[in-house]
Amino acid sequence: MADIVPVTDGAGREFMERTKYRYLGRSDQEKGLPQPPLELPVDPALPVIDLVPPEKIHIPPLDLRTAIERRHSVRSYEREALSLEELSFLLWCTQGVKSVHGTQATFRTVPSAGARHAFETYLFVNDVEGLGPGLYRYLALSHRLSCVKADPDLHIAAAHACFDQSFVMRCNAVFLWTAVPCRMTWRYGERGYRDLHLDAGHVCQNLYLAAEAVGCGVCAIAAFDDDSMAKLLGIDGTTQFLIYLATVGKCGGDRA
Repeated sequence: MADIVPVTDGAGREFMERTKYRYLGRSDQEKGLPQPPLELPVDPALPVIDLVPPEKIHIPPLDLRTAIERRHSVRSYEREALSLEELSFLLWCTQGVKSVHGTQATFRTVPSAGARHAFETYLFVNDVEGLGPGLYRYLALSHRLSCVKADPDLHIAAAHACFDQSFVMRCNAVFLWTAVPCRMTWRYGERGYRDLHLDAGHVCQNLYLAAEAVGCGVCAIAAFDDDSMAKLLGIDGTTQFLIYLATVGKCGGDRA
């Protein structure tokens, strides 16, 4: 059996080393600095779309064990529109706000380290009833959508930024989670960057399971060009960056 050669350098190894607790100083919270806002501000010039309120969403119940056993990554989708109610359900299940604790924290449908909830959810919409193709942002605090940019060709650029994974163009919508790291590092310092990646897994798994209840499949994507995606989303890639994304579509034949 070959000996395991220890990794002594590289950015990943350095990240794990430098985010150990022994290297952390006082966090911004410990310094008494103000907390970042719970949600990025909404551009008043952009259209806002009301979603189906969580209490009025009617989705057939699905046993949790069944959802877990059915869960697969799906890359082939039917040509059938996703309803606005179904989209509302998926957004609620992945970042829905159950309650707000003043200006300090939100309690949501997914866990987050210290209830920091440092993500913003964007959507590349291809085929959703009542929504034109383009880029949207989920306003979790009010359960609405902000139409950032109408663009019928956005799916082409998105697929290219995902290294030409063509199923990005054929799905109903792409969920994109961006991290606003200062929300997390305000409390946890540089260690908070580890928590961001853990939180992304919680959110995406909720999407996988919730999608089973609306006859959809999901495929998580970690292979994307960071700079190209930042440009498509209109973010700087530093104070806000894309951490994870996933396609959602009515189920086709490929469940692998």
